Parts: sequence; C-alpha cells; structure tokens
Amino acid sequence: MKKILLALPLLAGTPAQADCVVLLHGLSRSENSMFLLQQVLEFHQYRVINHTYPSEDAPIGDLVHYVGQAAAECGTDRLHFVTHSLGGILVRAWLAQGHPPNLGRVVMLAPPNHGSEIVDTLDENDLLRRVVTWFNGPATGQLGTDPDSVPNRLPPVDFDLGVIAGDVALNPLNPIGVAMFHGPNDGTVSVASTRVEGMADHITISAGHTLIMNSPIAMAEVLEFLHDGVFDHGITLGSALRKLAHPWPPSSSD
Repeated sequence: MKKILLALPLLAGTPAQADCVVLLHGLSRSENSMFLLQQVLEFHQYRVINHTYPSEDAPIGDLVHYVGQAAAECGTDRLHFVTHSLGGILVRAWLAQGHPPNLGRVVMLAPPNHGSEIVDTLDENDLLRRVVTWFNGPATGQLGTDPDSVPNRLPPVDFDLGVIAGDVALNPLNPIGVAMFHGPNDGTVSVASTRVEGMADHITISAGHTLIMNSPIAMAEVLEFLHDGVFDHGITLGSALRKLAHPWPPSSSD
C-alpha cells in the first residue's frame, strides 16, 4: 500500500530547542524502518523529523521536494540529515540546488552513491526489470552504475558528510543479490559504491543493507559523526552500547 507523509510525535521531554535531524528512509520502506534510530536520537536530545515519503510512486526528481518539506519543519534549528539508501541520493540532489544557512552534518547509511549492480542486472532482463519496477517504482531504474544514472550525474558533495557502509552480503529481500557483486557489499550496494568525492569520513561495519539502521554500531557511529564530525574507527559492540546508553548534548556550535 502506498503511503503519504505522516509525522510521528516527539517523545515527551524532548527539549524545545535542539539540533534537528531529518531521517529519510530507503526505497520501498517507510518511517517505521527508521523508528528505532529515531528513538535513539531523541534519547540523545535531538529533535527528529521522520516521515514516510512515496518512494514507490515517483522518479527521483519528483521525490526530492520531500527533502525540502521535511527540512522546513526544523525551522532555524541546526539541520542534520541521516539517510538510508535512496534517502542519501535524495539529500545529495536537494543540496546540489543550494545549502540552507542552518545546515549541519549528514550521515548516509548504505547509500548507492555510484548506483547498484543489482539495477544493472535488472536492465539485462526486460521482464524482471518490469516486475521490479512495478513493485518498487520508477526510481529503481535510475539507480544503476552507468554514467547516466542519477547518482553518477550528481556533483561531488560539498557538505559535511559521513558514510557508513555494510559488508554483510545478505539481503533477505534479494537473496541472489550477492552473486551480482565482485567485491565487499551489503547485498544491495557495494562498499565501493557508497564512497563519494568530498565526504569527510567513511566506515564499513558488519551489517546488511536492509537492517543496517538498526545496528547498535551504526547508531552509535551516527551519534559520533553528528556530534564530532568523525567516526569512531575503533568502535566495538560493547563501546557502541555504552555510547547509546549515555546521552550527551548535541553539538550546535562547531
């Protein structure tokens, strides 16, 4: 069922003035996929905007304006983005049009910054491509690795970006995806494809594409980058859990 933008209420006790984080889910997902990360960010005193956008209904160019709609809800508060998969491409496309004066940092989880080899494979089989497009929408075919794909036509990033890639090559939504890659990947996007010119930091963790946003290590690294602008490259599961359990105030001056 197609979904429309729906706001989730803020948790009681969230500060009236706080750094604001816009969450953007991936293709054929909803705000529910980012709910656990939302709870973590709110526990750490961020104000969070987490909406469903109709990723299955429109091409990427038409989806970009949902980024602006969500960002506007942050008002003049410092504005951060945390994205999964397609959400990162939408943010890149939106920021390529200009930066708001209150822009803070961006963290992308498993972004297909140079497309996905899975889309390339679909293009080789017309029937399969039609079926997948019917299920996932027109944005699917725009995420290939060819030079004319939407991700590869976007400019290098010129904002404070941290990228978290996964290297567990298992995707329950696409169990044969691992056969389509020649290097480390998360079952949907190769680690190499997550990299993009201009990023400030990059880290690869043990996670698959579908649930990377629920990894304790990923969530702790999101907090690290939003607060300090770098990842903790020595992080362990134990230290990640400790970071998640002990909130510190968001940084709003650096």
